[in-house]
Order: sequence, then C-alpha cells, then structure tokens
Amino acid sequence: MTVALEIKNLHVSVNDQPILKGVNLLIREGEIHALMGPNGSGKSTLAYTLAGHPAYEPTAGQVIFDGKDLLEMEADERSRAGLFLAFQYPVAVPGVTLAKFLRQAINSRRQAENPDDKGISIPEFRRLLKEKMAMLNIDPKFAGRYLNDGFSGGEKKRAEILQMATLEPKIAIMDETDSGLDIDALRIVAEGANRLHETNNMGVLVITHYQRILNYIKPDYVHIMLDGRIVESGGPELALQLEEKGYDWIRAKYGAAEEA
Repeated sequence: MTVALEIKNLHVSVNDQPILKGVNLLIREGEIHALMGPNGSGKSTLAYTLAGHPAYEPTAGQVIFDGKDLLEMEADERSRAGLFLAFQYPVAVPGVTLAKFLRQAINSRRQAENPDDKGISIPEFRRLLKEKMAMLNIDPKFAGRYLNDGFSGGEKKRAEILQMATLEPKIAIMDETDSGLDIDALRIVAEGANRLHETNNMGVLVITHYQRILNYIKPDYVHIMLDGRIVESGGPELALQLEEKGYDWIRAKYGAAEEA
C-alpha cells in the first residue's frame, strides 16, 4: 500500500496569529511536489507544523500520514513514522561529529521501537555510512567533521541529504533547500535528493521561491500558496509561468494585497 500524506483544511496559528487558513494537499510516496509562493504566504509554517514544532498550533483540519493522525504524534514519532524535514537553516552542533549524530539518530529510532535493542554496531554503522556517502558522492572525511560547525551553505545541505539517506524517510520536506546555494552546490544537493527519490521511492515536497531548483528536481505537481492557502495547482509548467510573470498575476487573481 502506498504511503500518503494527506492535509485536509489545515488551519494553523502562531502566537494567536492565523497563518494557514485552510490548506489542502495530497502527497503520495514516490511523488515530487513543489510548493511555491511569495514571502509570508505560509510555506515554512506548513513545513514546521508537519514536523511538529511546538510554536505552530493547528486550530482546525486534519493531517493523515500513512493512515494515522499526524497531529496527535510527537515530533520524534513523526520521524519514526517516515517523515523528514530538511531545514532552511540547519543548526550547528559543535563537538558532535556528523557520524556520531547519525549513529545516535539511528539508535534512538531503533530503541524507541524496541527498548531492548542494543543499537547499531560500530562496524555495521561504518558499512552503512560508507555505502550512503558513496551513493551521494560525499567524501568520507566529511563524516568526521562537527555537525554544521563551520560548514558552507552547500555543506549544510549535503549533510541534510546524508541524514535523509541514512534515515530513509517515506516522505521528505525540503524547506527552501536552494537558499544560499550557488549553482554547483545546488546541482550536487539536488542530484542527491534525486538518487534517494529513485532508489527509495521517497516522496518529496520541495518548498521554494524559485524555478531554478526545479530544473534539477523535476516535480510531478506544482502548487502556489498565497495568504495561507494553496490557490493554484498544476504541472511543471506552472513554475515556468511564475518564473516568467512573478506573483503579481496570482495576487490580482485572488485579490491579495502586495507585500509591504
């Protein structure tokens, strides 16, 4: 049975301020969706809400993931169920190597499911990490560096892709992964995401302002968010239309005020 993330009439507030005002979206395992929209439209709010950030309060609607009520699950339960969020601004963790972080993430997941699990052995973990880094063309030395500490923007995003490869989510949310990347870094990160999509049948929600990442991660569906709602959905041609015309035609069509 195909895993699906189904969002139904989702309303979300932050500090009692309504941000999402009735979002509807269906993402199936193996599909690539792009979510676009101007600043302040609610894209990152949707990502953080799905991941379980406590500051984002769902006030109405449902989110069903793999047949379960996602909104009733803690953030770690959502991860174990197969949902992954790649952050726009990954946090640095000085003193903790990327390898140690990934091994702890695997063990935390395994032991939550079975308290008697002794965790992944060091030799087994090394084999796994070597395999994933080879698949993503990442230098093995990268694993010995402190997590995101002194990383360039591209290195931070590659570390997120490596986390994705190690944890093997069913659906990954990539929140403005193209932010701050040059063309070469963008291509490398996108190729990694594409490999995971192809090898694991991973579903992907790419949140972005721009068409450029969609030249590398080819979406099946494109959605436009404005003022807390998804107002347009279509194929890849919709992103090209935005690239050509900007968002003014969307604001005009749906009566939204232009950003200050």
